[in-house]
Amino acid sequence: MSPRTLGLKSGIGLVIANMVGAGVFLSTGFMAQSLSPGLILLAWLIGGVLALCGARAYAEVARLVPEGGGEYRYLSSLMHPALGYLAGWASLLVGFSAPTALDALAAGAFAQAVAPSLEPRLVGAVLIIALTGVHALGLHVSSRVQNVLVALKVVLLVGFVFVGVFFGSLAWPTWTAAAPTATPVSEVLGSLFFIAFAFSGWNAAIYAADEFHKPEVNVPRAMLIGCLAVAGLYLVVNYIFVANLTPAQGTVVFKYDDFTQLRGQFDQVTLGQAVMAALLGPVAAKVMSAVMLLLFISAMSAMLLVGPRVYAAMAKDGFLPGFLAAKAGQPPTGAVLLQGAIALLLTFTHDVRSVLSNVGAILVLFAALTVAGLFVAKARGKAPSPVSLICAGVYVISAAWMLFEGFRKSPTLLLWVAVVGLVGLFAFAVTRFAQRKTA
Repeated sequence: MSPRTLGLKSGIGLVIANMVGAGVFLSTGFMAQSLSPGLILLAWLIGGVLALCGARAYAEVARLVPEGGGEYRYLSSLMHPALGYLAGWASLLVGFSAPTALDALAAGAFAQAVAPSLEPRLVGAVLIIALTGVHALGLHVSSRVQNVLVALKVVLLVGFVFVGVFFGSLAWPTWTAAAPTATPVSEVLGSLFFIAFAFSGWNAAIYAADEFHKPEVNVPRAMLIGCLAVAGLYLVVNYIFVANLTPAQGTVVFKYDDFTQLRGQFDQVTLGQAVMAALLGPVAAKVMSAVMLLLFISAMSAMLLVGPRVYAAMAKDGFLPGFLAAKAGQPPTGAVLLQGAIALLLTFTHDVRSVLSNVGAILVLFAALTVAGLFVAKARGKAPSPVSLICAGVYVISAAWMLFEGFRKSPTLLLWVAVVGLVGLFAFAVTRFAQRKTA
């Protein structure tokens, strides 16, 4: 049994580190081209409510199954081991490794914005190697480094809010959208795709539940408190954006993909940089680039901390090689090195953004199935709270709608998900057969 090195504060930090990334500094720039300030803030409020519903439902799942391993463990316990197996493989290949690589490339791009002589892809690779080493060394070193990174992240975000509040405008904005939509309800609902991405990560604490003091208490609280704190932060930050930037200024976000995919360097690619430049000048925009760099480093660190716990749990159950499992009192070193190696490979060989766009539907699907597990638990005689069941229903409906819209806009996505599912189930059957044969 691993020592219980994580407490409530560390759990909240993990949630915040996973949630706060580039999404909150981009989405409103796109939305301002067709939506009014009021509708933009309403969309963020709805996104926050949906995220909190997911977190509340997951909190109940974490109470019923107080073990590490995330969706792999939850789906195996509440639904069927085959679904847990599929979720575990999704976590290994795309749930954590691909986002780590994507954040590494973004960190490299922002590092070059601060110091033009740096080579972005090399910076990203060095960060992956360094953070992999940190989280493979020991549980105490890993948690302390992560706590420090989260503390710096919070301080810098509070500093950004301070600048917006004391140097910017707080008056209600009077600008109109660049091309106002004729169907505002449909546009707001469509924007929830981007907002849901910005809120993703509220379930980070579940993956390392085995390393928490009183996981049945601290893991649910960490998710709820962290998600609520980030939701409040997002509303404040987005008010600063709409109160201090026009839709024309918001168009800087259209350069973000080229910037992070290393196809060009630009002075401003996020709304955070645009606000700092407008309020304090170009030097402040460069300082904001350094802030973005730290945001990505913190997110990478969190993913390299929690992701390997999924593979370690699968190894413990015999679904992955034994060297990936954690030894008593030590981190799952083999699993950490594996995730770092996959992320490093993706950093140099693949268009990671295209990989993520294809598998996003799978991750949404597994989250919805996990939440739906509460209804299965109730049918089996367990007693999830009424509030958690209501939240689970809201989240499942919203996830179903997002999947429907995704499949409707890209019919090949449905085929892709089906093929991945069939291949995964075949691999599960082969693994089960091998386990029975050697038993």
